[in-house]
Amino acid sequence: MIITLDFSSDDPIYIQIRNQIVIGIGKGLILPGEKLPTTRALANEAGINTMTVNKAYQLLKQEGYIITDRRNGVIVAETIKISFSKEQLKKSLELLICESKMSGISKKEFLSLCSKLYTNDA
Repeated sequence: MIITLDFSSDDPIYIQIRNQIVIGIGKGLILPGEKLPTTRALANEAGINTMTVNKAYQLLKQEGYIITDRRNGVIVAETIKISFSKEQLKKSLELLICESKMSGISKKEFLSLCSKLYTNDA
């Protein structure tokens, strides 16, 4: 698994790890039941502290994306039940749409990009 971190980003490293794993699962690049690297292995690979990876894994576990098992390590959950409401989605999209408008992105371009990303074509 390749994780790309942006150390100059405003997003904390553990959130970047969490987000990339969620995107990997959502795009089917990381499959249910698949074993993820150990905390130490991922930290060494990324050149970061093990506690940072541990924090990302704890968040993913709390959200129901992964399961931790002392014998088998960290595994992507077979069934992922996310409690993401339409209201949360609406708020996130509203901000993103407003930022897109201010950046000069047309509605057509925005919807086209959303469609491509939703079907994993981008």
